[in-house]
Amino acid sequence: MSDMFPDLFSPLTINNVTLKNRIFSTGHMTTLVSGYKPNEELAAYHESRARGGAGLVIIEVALAHESAVYTSHTIAAYNDDCIPGYQRIARGVHQHGCKAFGQLFHPGRENFESLDGSAPVAYAPSAVPNERFHVMPRPMSRCLIHDVVDGFGDAAVRLREGGLDGVEIVASHGYLPAQFLNPNVNLREDEYGGSLENRVRFLREITDNIRSKVGDDFVVGLRISGDEQSHDGPDIETVVDAIAMLNQGGGLDYFNVIAGSSSSLGGSVHIVPPMFIETGYVAPFSATVKQRVDVPVFVAGRINQPQQAEEIVATGQADMIGMTRAQICDPAMAGKAETGRVDDIRACIGCNQACIGHMHMGVGISCIQHPETGRELVYGARKPNNGKKNVLVAGGGPGGMKAAAVAAERGHNVTLYEASGQLGGQTLLAQALPGRAEFGGIVTNLTREMELAGVTVVKNNAVDRALVESKSPDTVIVATGATPALVDIEGAEEAHVVEAWSVVKGEANVGGNVVIADWRCDWIGMGLAEHLARNGCNVTLAVDGYMPGQTIQMYVRDHWAATLHKLGVKVIPYARIFGADADSVYLQHVTSGEAIIVDEVDTLVTALGHHSVTTLADELEDWDGELHLIGDCLAPRTAEEAVLEGLKVSADL
Repeated sequence: MSDMFPDLFSPLTINNVTLKNRIFSTGHMTTLVSGYKPNEELAAYHESRARGGAGLVIIEVALAHESAVYTSHTIAAYNDDCIPGYQRIARGVHQHGCKAFGQLFHPGRENFESLDGSAPVAYAPSAVPNERFHVMPRPMSRCLIHDVVDGFGDAAVRLREGGLDGVEIVASHGYLPAQFLNPNVNLREDEYGGSLENRVRFLREITDNIRSKVGDDFVVGLRISGDEQSHDGPDIETVVDAIAMLNQGGGLDYFNVIAGSSSSLGGSVHIVPPMFIETGYVAPFSATVKQRVDVPVFVAGRINQPQQAEEIVATGQADMIGMTRAQICDPAMAGKAETGRVDDIRACIGCNQACIGHMHMGVGISCIQHPETGRELVYGARKPNNGKKNVLVAGGGPGGMKAAAVAAERGHNVTLYEASGQLGGQTLLAQALPGRAEFGGIVTNLTREMELAGVTVVKNNAVDRALVESKSPDTVIVATGATPALVDIEGAEEAHVVEAWSVVKGEANVGGNVVIADWRCDWIGMGLAEHLARNGCNVTLAVDGYMPGQTIQMYVRDHWAATLHKLGVKVIPYARIFGADADSVYLQHVTSGEAIIVDEVDTLVTALGHHSVTTLADELEDWDGELHLIGDCLAPRTAEEAVLEGLKVSADL
């Protein structure tokens, strides 16, 4: 038991399974699946959390029936091919004293992909369309319902044969079991529709079928959304009453509560809530559920610090705490918390970029702060160096900091030089925007990594060739970043034109009516729009793309779009900047070529991309030592690429 977190690190017995602590990794899609089977990468991913001290990992959704069409990187549990992969995961997790459950899943109408690109048939209780994916489902026949129920039971047997300790039925986020519970989606007039008892029938039959096939000594749980945060979701009272009915019927060993729904853009934000969402916001609902059931209650939803997790357990709001992104960011989080090393925990910043963002791109899960995540087979352990080197890192942004930390961890003598008086690079701008303060955590975390690794940091000292030659390092890593791109805008001499960075820094005098020309279509344009609107400006956001935030993770974008709408920000899509004068901004529609004119403009703010700072790299082009360029000085991109390149370069020094 931990002195600092006594409740969080107390054991919990569920059925015949004892969990060593109250921290678990929730079921979440990783894209570390191949051929519909768990692969070696997925096993290494989950073992890293077990090695790091988690009490339980819940493996991502597995399709329980052939009609459960979802994505090509989903596990299929409707045949025996999945069993060896589960066995590999179980062996890896169990050797660290951690337990493993698996999820069983049917999306119902939340169906958007097929093997050949054609639109698949989606099945649901009734023909009520999905707003987010624009799917009109086919109502399920009784025969199909019974077949799907059997599929859940048969799949649970496969998970047990795979060596797992339990199974979790996914009735969360508006998926098929939730569709049966929801009176706005379930319009049936047979024994599966109408009254709440009838709408619960599908889930009760699934639970009974699983229990009859796996026996009484195998853990069976249920994941469910308390508030779907969607226009067509059931009310909270309905969900709580359904949970109470399922609890009275027996067969379930725990309830795992969450928020959100896949069925709408607003609801889907809560599947992986970004940094704008309050931490621990689902805990009040789990506390309500605990008053109605006699089995353990799990909770998740923006719980990224052990202090908050301890409070939730200690106050009786939940028995198990899902800390998924916290462990994506720091797989050793649980062990660090247990031993009181809280300052060494790499805290999740809720950016969503490389975790759920990668899943939506169809690539393996990772973390912008900890790119070792998802790449455990390559970077899971630091390999010995091939001889100690003197390494000079030029630039104290995220890329340079990561490169310095990894090189020092591997035993090299590392000095990082930062031209300014503060580490962080463009992160310092990102954290200054409304709702983005948490992004600054990447600087805190990487600074601590450098401290622990023994990096020497020199601030207010720009690097040039003379400095390099005076220090005679073996290796120079250039991470000098980028500066705003200077773009000629016709008529700019007559207009009041300011650049995005100067606005964020508070250096620009911005008028009351503002146009933001946003070429990047990322967080900068949306953040500036919110910042200026909250300061009383009338803001028009003109984006050189089809929507604001086009290049950022959709849950972040969608939540931000709602904020901008509430603030009255006008959005002009498909618009490139063309020119400006004293009181007008001239845009061009990117596909039609037609003019778009915005009149009565006081200030034009430009967010038109960045140019790499290559001064040092150019000076060292013929230098005899080992030279590497990373991050924006190589090509302007994001913090993710900078940190990843810092890892890659230093992992091979």
